[in-house]
Amino acid sequence: MVAYKCFQCNKKVSETYTKKRVRCPYCGSKILYKPRAVGTKVMAR
Repeated sequence: MVAYKCFQCNKKVSETYTKKRVRCPYCGSKILYKPRAVGTKVMAR
């Protein structure tokens, strides 16, 4: 399941809600994004 976040209020929005509307259910903003996973850096020796 992909969790989107609102750009304005920074709350999580479920994927099922985004299939119906492209607005944040909390603040009404139209800008939603998928947060990136934090990458792990590996040092080569």
